[in-house]
Parts: sequence; structure tokens; C-alpha cells
Amino acid sequence: MHKTLLVPSLLFIGVQAFSQSLSPGINLSYIDSSVSPRNDIYRYANGKWLAKQQIPASDGSWGSFNEINEGNISNLKSLLTDISKNTKAAPGSNVQKIRDFYLTGMDSLKAEKEGMDPIKSQLAAIELIKTKDELVKVSASLNKKGVSGMIGFYVYSDFKNSNANACYLTQTGMGLPDKDFYFETKYEAIKTEYRQHVARMFECMGNLPADATAKAAIVMGIETRLAEGAMNAVEQRDPQKQYNPFTKEELFKAYPKINWNTYFASLGIKTPETIIINQPDFYKQLNSVMDSISIADWKVFLKWKLVAEAAPYLSSCFVNESFKFNGTTLAGKKEMKPRYKRVQATTDAVLGEALGKLYVEKYFNADSKKRVETMIDNLIASYRERINTRDWMSEETKKQAQQKLDKIIRKIGFPDKWIDYTPLTITRESYWKNISAGSEFQFRRMIAKIGKPVDRMEWGMTPPTVNAYYNPTSNEIAFPAGIMQVPFFDPKADDAYNYGVMGSVIGHELTHGFDDQGSQFDADGNLKMWWTETDYKNFKGKTKLIVDQFNGYDAIDTLHVNGELTQGENIADLGGLTMSYYAYKKSLHGKPSPVIAGYTGEQRFFLAWAQGWKVLMRDAYLKQMIATNPHSPGNFRAIGPLSNMTEFYDAFGVKPGDGMYRPVEKRVSIW
Repeated sequence: MHKTLLVPSLLFIGVQAFSQSLSPGINLSYIDSSVSPRNDIYRYANGKWLAKQQIPASDGSWGSFNEINEGNISNLKSLLTDISKNTKAAPGSNVQKIRDFYLTGMDSLKAEKEGMDPIKSQLAAIELIKTKDELVKVSASLNKKGVSGMIGFYVYSDFKNSNANACYLTQTGMGLPDKDFYFETKYEAIKTEYRQHVARMFECMGNLPADATAKAAIVMGIETRLAEGAMNAVEQRDPQKQYNPFTKEELFKAYPKINWNTYFASLGIKTPETIIINQPDFYKQLNSVMDSISIADWKVFLKWKLVAEAAPYLSSCFVNESFKFNGTTLAGKKEMKPRYKRVQATTDAVLGEALGKLYVEKYFNADSKKRVETMIDNLIASYRERINTRDWMSEETKKQAQQKLDKIIRKIGFPDKWIDYTPLTITRESYWKNISAGSEFQFRRMIAKIGKPVDRMEWGMTPPTVNAYYNPTSNEIAFPAGIMQVPFFDPKADDAYNYGVMGSVIGHELTHGFDDQGSQFDADGNLKMWWTETDYKNFKGKTKLIVDQFNGYDAIDTLHVNGELTQGENIADLGGLTMSYYAYKKSLHGKPSPVIAGYTGEQRFFLAWAQGWKVLMRDAYLKQMIATNPHSPGNFRAIGPLSNMTEFYDAFGVKPGDGMYRPVEKRVSIW
């Protein structure tokens, strides 16, 4: 793992020698030859899979990510089964903590017997509130346990001083997926179901139906009033608008009806001298409603926030009701995942690096890490060449872009330094108590960062995670061990396949450093304009083209993909695929690509990309995704970038009149 990577030359290292014995990587059984790849490469590459695959009843969607994750789930199950039988684990050891956390979570009989007992002390603390200061104090105590209230606090690197940790305030308190769900008529049915869901949860807590309905109305009223000052998902994409520093005095003056000293003291810290507010209008709205909402109503609100967070870890009345809304209404799921899968996921969330260390020791292939390292080298070299050929960028801006590549931190597989879980106590007393203890442990780790430099080697995902990320404030790319598996990475397949999928994932994360958000952060991770004014104007003109392209895709019914919301991911897909294609071509060292299974290397590269995004989605899941998710649906992620690439047209002979054809003047080329 390298903190700073310098690639002084454009040397491309072969990932492996070519051989006719290598697997083509692509799954030939998925290909539907009745569809022309020139009309719809996604359907051609995946048609038979799409026709035969069923979405499991426990899922809202099913695709390549799920396939990998199922393998990880199986591995984790084996690991946790062995750990759960370990009766000799030393008290306080990671194995003891994992064992007792998992076994307590798996004990459904215990959870059923306890009912709502695990949250009774917290409910009692809420019930004792008599003043606004006590309200703020109890809300802070719940925040430490992972329960949202009316104030959202976190510690993160300062956007404009990336080496320093800063204190932030952010919007919170809304139970629906986004601000727009409270106000737009197209979400009225979901809003109605949400209100009924809140009422049914209060019934699980022992309230009579009429009282529960009245309390649900109170919750809905408070959340709606808070939402009036919130930003929606698109508005939150602008990092400049999210960066609003306030001195302590300015905070007190702007929002005087909130006792900030009480809040921060209850968190266990001094009131920060400076705090960054992501959404000032939200706190303006909170300040305005603080007194107009009665203490009695605020107590109902906090009880709802507590039970909503705790419900998946309590008895079946709470678990089933939580799933009914969050799983079925919002995602269309037909049934819950088996308990062991749910508990495994929670174990990973609470003890992720303790579990992850054992996971990589048993299941991670070190050779895969070496090959991915080589692919990253080649992708960065490819990026360097592409930057130098951009005719819309000045030499001055190109130099800054190259410096950003110089300083990218790469993280592959797992951390060099693991989290120390010594201060965390896990017992067999209560599943929710363990969840709360885990939240408090992470909260203490977070506030311990105040006043200290940023640890740029800290990971944002656990090793078994099937995902990857780019962090603009540390200028880093990270690829957990979990994603380096078939169908994203296949050590038995030739380079065309691996560059088509894993290479494009690497390129995707690199391009996030140059998308609509990442482009605003410099090589050191600071929110700072490093472009010339003309170059940035040119860049924004190109990003508008990709926004327009994806706005034109019909997703379901009358809903289109939101090109503004998804532009960062769409830019990253196009840039990543382009970089990976040229990295693959360079790896051939001027030789023709081998033909395997009847396809050239170029064709297999694009087919691998299309198969990597295969997915089926339930209508409810797709609708929520369109409303809130910065990623486009998989089929559009597959075809969108390809329809912009001349290289794809050449590989499959796409001509005017074909479904994949876009007029030259409409094709988007950014990186």
C-alpha cells in the first residue's frame, strides 16, 4: 500500500501472458444471439440470464454484486459458525466479541422473550424530559448510540484543510428517503404508508390504535417541518454549498433557541470554536420550530427515532414491521433474508475489521492483490496519456491534473493497521445493547479525532465489502478484498475480461477524482479551484452533455433517470471504461488481441463490461433508486458509456440506424 504513488514513465506491465488456454471470462451462456450487439449490447450480453434469473424473494434487485456477495456470505457463515463454537476465546479478545455478538444476534427466542425491554431504559429517559435543555441533552445521548434526533453531528476532514479534522453539523431526523418524498405528489402513496408504518410501530410498543395513529401524525408533522429546510439529493451534490463554517459565536447567534453548550457537553466534547454546517437552512428551520413544537410532541418524535433504529434488533413485531416498510414498500422485497444473513451483515457493520482480519487470512488471494496493483499502474499510466491529449484543457490545468494522479493513495484488499477493539465490551445480555455499544465505540473513535491530523490510511469500508470507493478529501482509491472476485475479477481469465470489468472499476474510482464533485478538490484533497476559468467552463459544458444523455433514458413508467443526480457516477463510468480500454490496448504491446470463443479481445472487453452490470430490479426498488441513488440503473450504466465510444463502434461495426448509435455531435468524451 502506497501513500504517494509516482509513475514517472508510461510503462505498461503485462498482467499475464496470453494463451489460448485462458478462459474468455465472459459467460457465454448469458449471450442472446437473437439480439444484435449493435442494437443493444446489454441485451445481447445478458439476454438469457435476464430471461431465466429470478430475483430472490428477500431482495429488491439481483445482479453481479449480489452474486459475489453470496459467496462472501457463505464464507462468513463458515467463519462465524466456527467462531461461535469457540468456547475458549479469551475474554476481551476479538474472537470473544465476534462470538458473543453473533450468538446474541442469532438468539431469536431471547429477542422474542425480551420484546421491547432492551430499549425501555432509553424510552424512560425520553419520558423524563421536561425542558428544551433536557430535550437536547437526551437527543445527544441517543446520537452517541447511533439514534438520530433533530441534530446531526460528525467529525470529518476539513474540506478546505484536508490534513485537519473538523466538526460538522448536518441535516437529520427524516424517516423518508429524501426531502422530496414529503412534498411531491408522486410520493403520496409512500408517505401514506409511512404514516401507517409509524402508527403500527407505536402499536408494537403497546399503544392503542387511536393513540398510535395520533402519535404517527405528530411524527409526520415534525419530520415534514424539518424537511422544509433540508436539501434534496441533487442539492447535496454541491460540496461548495455543503461547506459553511461558523464560529461558536456565530452558531449561537444564528440558532439561539438550541442550547449548543448543553448538546456538545452531552456528547462529551467542548463546544467547537468553529463548526462547519452542511445545510444552514435546516438549522434555521430547526431553530424556528424548536419552541413551537411542544415538549410532549418532541418526546414522541424521539421515541419514534429510537424504535425505528432499534426495531431490526428486537422481537418479531418490531422486526416484521420494519421490514414491511423498509423492505417491501420501499424496495419491493417479498420476504426477509434468513436471520443468519442479517446478523452477519450487522456483525460486519459493528466489528468489521475484527471480522475482516479473519476473513482475509482465510479467503483472500494475495496474487489477486498483485495483479490489481499492476492494473492500477496501467490505468494511471493510461490516464496520464489521456489527460495530455485533452484539447479542451490548458497546459496549466493538465499539470495540476497530473499532480493529482501523482498523489493518489491506493488501498487494496485490507488495512495495514487494524482497528483496536479493546475498549468495546460485547456481552450476551442483549442484541440491541451490543448494537448500542458498537455505535458508542465508533462515536468515541470519531470524537477522539478532534484536534488531531487526519489519518489518511483509515479505511471507509470493511474487507468483505463488495464495493470500491474514491475519497476526494484524501485523494484515495480503495478496493476491498470482497470485490476482487468473479465476476469482477477472474485470475483464470485473460486480460480483456479483467480490464473490461475490474479495470473499469479501477478507472471508475480514479475518474471520481475528476467528476463533477471530485474535480473541485485538489491533489491534497482540499476544496480548491485548481482549474483555469476557461478549462472549468469547458469541463462543465461536457458534463452537461452527459446529464442530458441520461435524462433521456426512460427508467420505468414516466420516470426518467435523473441526469443531475447521477452525473458523477456516469462521468466515472465513461472515464473509467475509456481508461481501462486503452490500458488493455497498451498491455498488448502492439500485437493483435487474441480471439477467444469467437470474440476479439476488444469485443470481450466490452462484453465483460456489459455483463458486469447485469441486474434485475423490482419496480419499487427501481423507483426509489431513481429518486435517491446517485448511480444509474445497471442497464443504462452498461449502454450509456458504450454509445459514446468510437472504440465500441469499431469493435462491433455499429452504424447509423443501429440502436447503440449516437450521432457524433451528441457523443460525450470527457476523459
